[in-house]
Amino acid sequence: KVAGVEVPREQTNDPQKRAQNEAQEKARKLLFSLMEQANDYYQLQLREHPQKNTPVNYLKNRGLSGQIAKDFGVGYAPPGWDNLIKTLATSNEKQDLLLEGGMLINNEDKGRLYDRFRERIMFPIRDSRGRVIGFGGRVLNDEKPKYLNSPETPLFSKSHELYGLHHIRKFAKNLSRIVVVEGYMDVIALAQFGIHYSVATLGTSVGKPHLEMLFRRVDQVVFCFDGDDAGRKAAFRGMEAALPMMEDGRGVKFLFLPEGEDPDSMVRSKGAQHLEHLFSNADPLETFLFTQMSEGIDLATMDGKARLSKLVAPYINLIPDG
Repeated sequence: KVAGVEVPREQTNDPQKRAQNEAQEKARKLLFSLMEQANDYYQLQLREHPQKNTPVNYLKNRGLSGQIAKDFGVGYAPPGWDNLIKTLATSNEKQDLLLEGGMLINNEDKGRLYDRFRERIMFPIRDSRGRVIGFGGRVLNDEKPKYLNSPETPLFSKSHELYGLHHIRKFAKNLSRIVVVEGYMDVIALAQFGIHYSVATLGTSVGKPHLEMLFRRVDQVVFCFDGDDAGRKAAFRGMEAALPMMEDGRGVKFLFLPEGEDPDSMVRSKGAQHLEHLFSNADPLETFLFTQMSEGIDLATMDGKARLSKLVAPYINLIPDG
């Protein structure tokens, strides 16, 4: 599998090579199955673990309904170092595959194996075909890191995956736009309020492969980020990736939310209609580009205008002809 695309296996007459290919394919299927079982296990813990009240109350306080938690397969990794090992690593092969899939960590100095995710709310990450390829886990207190994602594995490449894309395939019909937000909870909250067309990147900035996936489905992408420095930087990187892809008919817009707000808080306080109105009226790409580049430049002077055109030219040159 290269960059999220299934590559057809070469047909070979070499029996040794064929056996090797078959073994790899079999191991890959088993790894997918183990990831699905891990997901089942986490969902079961959210329903049945003796300490389930902590994660359940956390989700309730965040305003999540039971139905939406179910739609997104939200689960719970309980405290303890070896819950997943005991439950799923029932053979050496399975243990090795769970290591390869990023679900276990091997501390070579201490010679000990343990679960990567402990005491976290678990969000399964699915590929566009709906198969579990990794997880994001959120702590229930103020520990760092707040979010922990699966590492890069043979199944999961964060530069080629978007959280929520499978949900869009399942729930959103006749799409005209897709909104890119910053976090899992934003995607889930928007879906709970009937906006089933948002995705989040997985700990990386929006790149060309992400945009290719989005433009295959819609002609308009809206970046909806916090208005702080980090949000603007992330949006700028998204814009750089989008410029070479701006063919006729495609559009990219930018919406920055007021300080202290995110799509999750906004949709709960102001409702879906208000947010959809903001998406529709977000700044087009050229407005964002000129606003960003003209910061600190006095556009009332000829000199300022000349400086701006010099700064903006390299970006404009990235846009395809026509």
